[in-house]
Amino acid sequence: MRRTHREGAAVMIRDLRVVLLVLAIGAGTGTLAAQSLDSGLRGPTPLDNEGPAPPMMPTRNTSEREVRNYPEQPPVIPHSIDGYQIDLNSNKCLSCHARARTGESQAPMVSITHFMDRDGQFLASISPRRFFCTECHVPQSVSNPPISNDFVDIDTMLSRAGPGGRR
Repeated sequence: MRRTHREGAAVMIRDLRVVLLVLAIGAGTGTLAAQSLDSGLRGPTPLDNEGPAPPMMPTRNTSEREVRNYPEQPPVIPHSIDGYQIDLNSNKCLSCHARARTGESQAPMVSITHFMDRDGQFLASISPRRFFCTECHVPQSVSNPPISNDFVDIDTMLSRAGPGGRR
């Protein structure tokens, strides 16, 4: 099948447009990667570099319970868990927080929700899907927030409600 001169020219123009588009994208990507943003958490590190890891801050180590910011927030861990083994064979958290151990440890018991399976049926022991504590619960560090935060919990918002607003 032979093309006419006009069809051949149209194909060449289309191919030229594709090549130019690819070159433009490549040039833009190279320029973007070489740029650096001197704001936020990255600091002056160029976008194409990983940059140094921030220093590890010490873990807050208290026996005080933290106030929760919203009703379903998992409680945070108020103590260090360095060296805790939490895997398929062992869970160090349960040496204090298991129902049978809270009397001597004075630690809060694991929530009753951790004994339910996915169908809402209660089990005699911790549900396998709730066995890995650090999926939801995290220790707190002694540090200042890296960026400003104006989070306001719901109780504060409700107390600020104007006249006629619900309280």
